[in-house]
Amino acid sequence: MPSKRLEHSHRPADIASRLATGPDASYLRDWIYGGIDGAVTTFAVVAGSLGADLSSKVILILGIANLLADGFSMAAANYSGSKSENEDYARLKAVEEKHISVAPDGEREEIRQIFLTKGFEGEDLETMVRLVTSNRAAWIETMMQGEYGMTDATRTPMKAALYTFAAFIVFGSIPLLPFVLDLPASAITATVMTALAFFTIGSFRAHWSQRHWISCGLETMAIGMLAAGIAFAAGHGLQTLLG
Repeated sequence: MPSKRLEHSHRPADIASRLATGPDASYLRDWIYGGIDGAVTTFAVVAGSLGADLSSKVILILGIANLLADGFSMAAANYSGSKSENEDYARLKAVEEKHISVAPDGEREEIRQIFLTKGFEGEDLETMVRLVTSNRAAWIETMMQGEYGMTDATRTPMKAALYTFAAFIVFGSIPLLPFVLDLPASAITATVMTALAFFTIGSFRAHWSQRHWISCGLETMAIGMLAAGIAFAAGHGLQTLLG
C-alpha cells in the first residue's frame, strides 16, 4: 500500500514520538451531543411555539431562555459526569494496586484469564502472563482494560463541559436566527436552516466514521426533524385543545 494512503507514519522515530504523548482523550461526543441537543431543543421550542401560534417576540424570549439554561445545564451535567468517570477510574485503579500487593497470585490468574479470552493458550499464554506481571504499571493497565474496560486517557471535565456548551450555543442559535433577523417566512426558513444544521453535524461526525458523510448527515437530520415534528404537533395540539 502506498505510504501516502496511510493515516500516519510507521518510521520508528515517528512511532516513538506518537506513543510518547500517550492516548488522546476524545471530546468528539461532547461536541456532537451538544450540537444535536442544542439544535433539537431550541427548534423544539420554536416549533412548539409556532404550533401554539405565539408571536415572534415570545418565540425569541423562550428560545434564548432555553438556549442559555439548557446549554448550561447540559454542560454542568457533562462536567459532573466526566469528573465522576475520572474518580471512578482512580478508585478502581487503587483497588487493583491493593489486590496486586495483597493477593498477587489471584491477580496473575485474572491476567491469565484475560489473555485466555484473547485466544492465547499453552506456553504462549504463560509467557504473556509472566511478561505482563513483571511490570507493575503494565499489569495494572491491563487489568483496568481487561476487567473494567477503562483506559488511562482521562478526559478533562472542564474541556468536556466547554465543548458541550459551545456546540449547544452555536447550533442551538440557528433556529432563532430567522426571528432575530426578522426574515420573511421565518417559520419555513427556521425549519430549513435547522435541517441543514442537523445535516452539518451528521456529516461532520462522518470524519470519525467509516460511513459516507451524506449517510451520516441524512441520519442525523432525520432524527432531529422527527423531534422537531413531535414538538410542533404537541404545541399545535395543545393550542387546539386549550384554545
